[in-house]
Amino acid sequence: MTLNPADERLAALIRTELGDDVLRPIADRYLEEPRRRFAGHAGLLAMPRTVEQVAALVRMASEALVPVVPYGGGTGLVGGQVMPDRPAPLLISLERMTAIREVYPTENVLIAEAGAILTDIQAAAEGANRLFPLSLAAQGSCRIGGNLATNAGGVNVLRYGNARDLCLGLEAVLPSGEIWHGLSRLRKDNTGYDLRNLLIGAEGTLGIITAASLKLFPRPEAVGTAMFQVASPEAAIELLALARDQVGEAVSSFELIHQQGLQFLSEVLPNVRQPFTEQPEWCVLIELGLSSGLSPSNALEKLYRVADKASLVADAVIAQSEAQHMELWAVRERIPEANRLIGSVSSHDISVPISRIPEFILRGAEVVAGLGPFRINCFGHLGDGNLHYNVFPPQGHLRTEFDGQRQAVKRAVHDLVDEFGGSVSAEHGIGRLKTDDLERYGDPAKLKAMRAIKAALDPKGIMNPGAVLK
Repeated sequence: MTLNPADERLAALIRTELGDDVLRPIADRYLEEPRRRFAGHAGLLAMPRTVEQVAALVRMASEALVPVVPYGGGTGLVGGQVMPDRPAPLLISLERMTAIREVYPTENVLIAEAGAILTDIQAAAEGANRLFPLSLAAQGSCRIGGNLATNAGGVNVLRYGNARDLCLGLEAVLPSGEIWHGLSRLRKDNTGYDLRNLLIGAEGTLGIITAASLKLFPRPEAVGTAMFQVASPEAAIELLALARDQVGEAVSSFELIHQQGLQFLSEVLPNVRQPFTEQPEWCVLIELGLSSGLSPSNALEKLYRVADKASLVADAVIAQSEAQHMELWAVRERIPEANRLIGSVSSHDISVPISRIPEFILRGAEVVAGLGPFRINCFGHLGDGNLHYNVFPPQGHLRTEFDGQRQAVKRAVHDLVDEFGGSVSAEHGIGRLKTDDLERYGDPAKLKAMRAIKAALDPKGIMNPGAVLK
């Protein structure tokens, strides 16, 4: 169907039905994304306060054949929140729907509206002496609706799973404007197709998430953090296996860091305190969360002794205070900021089978070296096989000098990921940035089924057109 722009006629309908408070001026931030790969446009910006208002907006857009782009915190890295072409859409921002509706500590459940900022959900869980473990760099500004729409990951996936694993139920507005009241608190519910998992990760192409029923967990009584120097990525994988043998599922995070990331910190964020006098080629950040009566420091010290005997590690810093804990995490969490300041030629959010990561890193370096004198910052969530494999210009050069090579670098890295049986989108989604990649590497039967689902739920094609599926 031919779609129409969101214009003054639709604005007049919205004002008549919902009042003058819903439509707002379109600030520049709604038309940008963090990596500045896309510049969007929009005809109207709506900020509803209730699910009923969201439903009315979608129904009016459907009747007028106007595209709809849902907007959360705007932190997505693949352009799913901005539309650079097609008729100017109706942007629906969930930022005024921020309520924590209910907390059920004995059930380990929290119900939040989609516009709730992730840190506010974490704080509400903490207020009930519970943990909501989703944790990522943008948690101070990202919103839970967007986290679910992109199936966000982060640093605690190893122990707790990604956003999909942390959700029991959803409230959502479907492309027809109907409200799906699916805020289940049940752990077991086998009553037909799982619409929850269909909408999670769909990036607003099948509907708009307006609230979620989220899983909570007991808070670990004691948390331990350490940075270990490791001999190689192979040694890091062996260290992970050793850690899990010793403390089981208490390993919350296991982050691989390359020397290049530490060098970037020194180059552009010199105030970040680094744990080692000489920057190691490889290190890992480990966090343990243990129950009452157990000492994470003792567990980490024992792990180091055993790993040292096996020649897996060369040195370690084990946090002895909350301040040291924060300093160690600052090293990992500021690396993406340093990356942005340096400016990547091409960034890749990939996953490969964990046992094949060392081989992939070696092959990747060879492939990239064949394209130019680039620097590679390879870091990320080793425990779940997710690497942020980012390619940068040589020191003293700007990324804009290599814009002509960006597609070649991206293709070479993604072809290698596919060869290794991996994924070219581990946790950031497809958005608009990776639609060609999904076509190139996606399973044909899966793509056919996805198109059939899209056509069935959104026959007019109004929901975030151009995202995920071309």
